[in-house]
Amino acid sequence: MRIFNHCPFAIWPGLLNNPNKALPENGGFYLDKYHTRVFQVPDGWAGRIWARTNCNGAGHCETGDCGNKIECRGAGGVPPVSLAEFTLDGWQGQDYYDVSLVDGYNLPVRIEPIQGTFRKVSNSHYDCNPAGCHADINAHCPPELAIKNSGGWTVACKSACLAFNTDEYCCRGAHNKPETCKSSQWPKNYPAIFKQSCPDAYSYAYDDTSSTFTCHGNPKTGYVITFCP
Repeated sequence: MRIFNHCPFAIWPGLLNNPNKALPENGGFYLDKYHTRVFQVPDGWAGRIWARTNCNGAGHCETGDCGNKIECRGAGGVPPVSLAEFTLDGWQGQDYYDVSLVDGYNLPVRIEPIQGTFRKVSNSHYDCNPAGCHADINAHCPPELAIKNSGGWTVACKSACLAFNTDEYCCRGAHNKPETCKSSQWPKNYPAIFKQSCPDAYSYAYDDTSSTFTCHGNPKTGYVITFCP
């Protein structure tokens, strides 16, 4: 894995392993602007990566905070955050990866397989191509979803589920399957705000068909996660 901070400011990447998977880099670190950090994950790794912003010396972060510490050590980031998600060596040795805005958005992010480490098996848009969200959703986040800092600037944008906690927006209860969790049944189509800005990223829980990317390694795919691509 390679994390590149293309933002004009420092970030603090956070990493969280899925159950029974290794935790890379103790779960988090500082990354200066325009710098890269490279690390290894074991075969079959699964987890998520996000960026924390404006952290202080005590480890408290304006967005994506994982409990007032630089190394998250198994704690997830407080949403809203943009997530880079991975399941490596899955079905038939295939990697699965996506950028998720299901829990909201804080920074643009891209996942890209590294040339020479993968083999395409189709001409599909979702076969070993970059996944991500390049747009600045904070710039047009609706006021009822916006997270503002002390200076009044929008620093993150909540999902409708996070903001309103209803079964419709959270795809739960009677709405816990694709047939019953869809825009035609929502009071307002907030996920469309995310989807129109970032068509290749998850905007709600059942947004799989236009958001999940796959790749086969040659022999193992390396990935670059770029914040502010």
